[in-house]
Amino acid sequence: MIEKYLKTSHFSNTEEFANGFHIDIPQCFNFAYDIVDEWANKAPSKRALCWVNEHGHHHDFTFREMKQLSDAAASFFLSIGIGRGDMVMLMLKRRYEFWVAILGLHKIGAVAIPATHLLTPKDIEYRCNAADICAIICTEEHDMQDKVNAAMPLCPTVKHRIAINAPEEGWHDFHRGLQEAAPFIRPAAPVNTNDDIMLLYFTSGTTGNPKMVTHNFAYPLGHIVTAKYWQQLHEDSLHLTVADTGWAKVAWGKLYGQWIIGAAIFVYDHERFDAAKMLQLIQEYSITSFCAPPTVYRFMVREDLSSYNLSSLEHVTTAGEALNPSVFEAFQKGTGLKMTEAFGQTETTPLIVTFPWVEPRPGSMGIPNPLYNLDIIRPDGSSAGVGEKGEIVIRMPEDGSHPLGLFRGYYRDEAMTCQVLHDGLYHTCDVAYRDEEGYCWFVGRTDDIIKSSGYRIGPFEVESAVMTHPSVVECAITGVPDDIRGMIVKATIVLAPEYKEQAGPDLVREIQQHVKHVTAPYKYPRLIEFVDALPKTISGKIRRVEIRKNEK
Repeated sequence: MIEKYLKTSHFSNTEEFANGFHIDIPQCFNFAYDIVDEWANKAPSKRALCWVNEHGHHHDFTFREMKQLSDAAASFFLSIGIGRGDMVMLMLKRRYEFWVAILGLHKIGAVAIPATHLLTPKDIEYRCNAADICAIICTEEHDMQDKVNAAMPLCPTVKHRIAINAPEEGWHDFHRGLQEAAPFIRPAAPVNTNDDIMLLYFTSGTTGNPKMVTHNFAYPLGHIVTAKYWQQLHEDSLHLTVADTGWAKVAWGKLYGQWIIGAAIFVYDHERFDAAKMLQLIQEYSITSFCAPPTVYRFMVREDLSSYNLSSLEHVTTAGEALNPSVFEAFQKGTGLKMTEAFGQTETTPLIVTFPWVEPRPGSMGIPNPLYNLDIIRPDGSSAGVGEKGEIVIRMPEDGSHPLGLFRGYYRDEAMTCQVLHDGLYHTCDVAYRDEEGYCWFVGRTDDIIKSSGYRIGPFEVESAVMTHPSVVECAITGVPDDIRGMIVKATIVLAPEYKEQAGPDLVREIQQHVKHVTAPYKYPRLIEFVDALPKTISGKIRRVEIRKNEK
């Protein structure tokens, strides 16, 4: 399938890739028709989705089944009045119905809005009114439906409430809707243009109200790089990305690029993460490719990796936050596999990638993705030198075209869009530096940089040092106001269970001395607080802003 969109797909080095990589974008591309239905025609019995839940239920869905189910979903949506351009929020956790529903929405040109099940009624109300959401689809749990019901009096645009199982009056039952749907026939005319909105994400930002990130119908093609050149998938791969469907990481790892390649997607439908169970599933189902945020790997390396048969794994990847070198090394020691990192945002596909021909370096994100004209710049807009910290930006094409995979703007917020997209640049607000060989190294968000006694200290470099102490499971570094130094470095630490009884002044001093030996002494945390858990977004990113707020 990928051959339809790439003239050349095999590269052996960065120069070849930069010069030869090109994606052909057809007019009115629609992922559901042009990828899923095409696989259903070409290889109807090919496995598309391997779904397993924590209760032991398992079902393999073929591409033929995904076509049939998404056809029924499209017909059902049309029958109740959902159509092109309508906004539909999906709160479906890791239920397989998420894939059925989102494909059905693509087929009718509606806008899918993935959302976390952790939303409160106030969160639901905000999203419904901000985007004029017309329908909500959620799971069968009563508390989920109760939250939606509680928000409805202040959500006048919502006309339809749909649940996987809907015993309540006023709700549509999703499965009954599929069963009773009229036969669906693909419309003769395109249901979308490539400029139409296909996806809208409320970002799990670390500051302020969530922004509405919009992607067009061509966006899935940008994830060819994700699946083929980062996750290194092929038609026989079984790929597991650890992510809730409310997070944009699903678009990266559980849907678009994977099915363009023809790989099967593994989904583990569970409530609470358990590292031992995840390792057991990799062994039991012979998963070949695994992707998770560094937090997941931090817990996995604390298990006895040698007690699991992980020989099926061909490739492991990580993204979502910076990877501490100590975690990289522990996982490699336990499995023989080198994790490859990538960097991107909800607003983009991968911007920086550890490609197959690039030797992974612990802590490095990789090298720039030639799909974008990437640069690291100084505050005055000039390019930063080797080893010099600066903001990661995309230089927009001079011909006025829009890079494939880059968001179309923040919905209904031109001012916010112009803050990050102006003067020929897209500003990521993320800070990094590039070494002599072109590898990029993450430093932090522009608003996370700590200025102490004249030094500029990136939180990630200190976190990486703290993480090498055996007592530390997780760590967040923030700056605390100080009358003498301006700011001082603070470490908020989650301890390993066996160290919790030792939490106190002696352990604080031990960690401080350890950091002084691992990195430059001026970076050591002068304050250390031990906590049971770190505040995080739904995507697993540490909310340093919340920690800083408590220090004021």
